[in-house]
Amino acid sequence: MKLAMHENSLFAILLRSRWWMSFAVGFGLFAVVRLVIPDTYAVMVPLPFVVIGCIAAWRQLRAPNAARVAERLEALRALSWRDFSAALESAYRREGYAVRRLEGGAADLELERDGRRTLVSAKRWKVARAGTELLRALTELPRAGEGDERVFIAAGELSEQARAYAKASAIRIVEGSELVALIARAQRQ
Repeated sequence: MKLAMHENSLFAILLRSRWWMSFAVGFGLFAVVRLVIPDTYAVMVPLPFVVIGCIAAWRQLRAPNAARVAERLEALRALSWRDFSAALESAYRREGYAVRRLEGGAADLELERDGRRTLVSAKRWKVARAGTELLRALTELPRAGEGDERVFIAAGELSEQARAYAKASAIRIVEGSELVALIARAQRQ
């Protein structure tokens, strides 16, 4: 059984925040707790926050800056569909998915892991600005089960209407630094 952290838990929020925020919370907690219990025991209270701060610092240190992300996205846009789809397949296989190409239709790849099916629309990854029509086609595909997910790959921008539609339709958007990191992990292998 794989344990998962709820996306709105305190630790999940701190992992997404700047690294120093976890240390600040830990220090503040220590300052308050040491008024109630001896310092010897109060030192233990902020340890989880220090660990989260270290993990967040490591992730932020390894994350590419905005210029590097833009450069990598431009390189991805320059790829042919064959090369981009091969890189995407390799990336998802590395993540533990069984990958199957789909011909025609709104979805280009079908991913399966742990009995869950994910349909991925990636063929229009290099459009400069994607609208709701591409996302609508993805939502109109039949679902095989409740656990099914939809993913839209975008190296360009999405309109505000498309973002709102994706959120309302439970379509996950993979774009920007997330797309760059996904492809980079596969290329490092």
